[in-house]
Amino acid sequence: MTPGNNGASTPEEEDPFGYLYADGQANGAQPPSGGGYGYPNSVSRVRAVGERQYGQQAPPAAYGQAGVPQQGAYGQPNSHYAAPESYPGGPPTAPQQPTRRAGNGRGPNTKGLLIGAIAVVAAVVIGIAVAMTGGGDDNKADGQASTPPSSTGSASPTEESSASAAPGELPKVDAKALRLEGGAITASDIKGAKADGGVYVAGFNQVGAKVTWTVNGIEKAGTYRLYVRYGIPGVDANATLVVNGKANSQSLNMKNFGGLPAGDWEKGWQTTWANVNLTKGTNTVVIACNEGNQCNANLDQMYLTTDEG
Repeated sequence: MTPGNNGASTPEEEDPFGYLYADGQANGAQPPSGGGYGYPNSVSRVRAVGERQYGQQAPPAAYGQAGVPQQGAYGQPNSHYAAPESYPGGPPTAPQQPTRRAGNGRGPNTKGLLIGAIAVVAAVVIGIAVAMTGGGDDNKADGQASTPPSSTGSASPTEESSASAAPGELPKVDAKALRLEGGAITASDIKGAKADGGVYVAGFNQVGAKVTWTVNGIEKAGTYRLYVRYGIPGVDANATLVVNGKANSQSLNMKNFGGLPAGDWEKGWQTTWANVNLTKGTNTVVIACNEGNQCNANLDQMYLTTDEG
């Protein structure tokens, strides 16, 4: 071997195109004719198309190396094939146990979920039923107002009352359910009122204050007695009584019949009455504080009886 021309020491180092160069030709390189390289005794690595046949046994593996399993002809298994489990370090052949979930191996608590769903549906149904029934008894009988009484501030006129008695009975009403005008308001700070909740009409001691009672269900025209329960501080009072738009010739007398000492409102609850002429059907009764009246009184209840009392 000379410098500059080391020659080919191994087949891998041979130049397959050596016949194209002068030094290759000097070393005996020839153009390929049988599929090998251009050097003499070169290793042939090229095969013609279709020369390899499928199904042939693969060459044995080198010592100490596992052979690679080969498939035989198309669609047919190779007789030398071995399952991956047979090789060292292959996957385990023992069946794997399924992994259990936490919670003592139990599945989802479907029974508990079902009970919870039923409870939710029941709560919704109960809520709807309560809403449909109104859920309370705020509306009182006999046209009584449901607004809590107040002893301060001005009150706007309430809805005009309309009371009807049961068959064979005459109407009655709490004063707080009447239509209030001219500064009349409801209050409950003085004890002793018989109206529902101890609520009475105050603010009557001023000109223009009045209460209106619309009375329905009068079966027979005639003269009736109108009873009015009131409270005074031991000092006589009076008011104007108007029936169906016509004022009575006499004022509604609210005297201190019991002779109580002046200034005691709580002990000043008393009752007075006056004759009124009513027509069959609906009538309007008004108690008003007009010029010339002494109206320092609270109104509690009103009711009708026959003229005989």
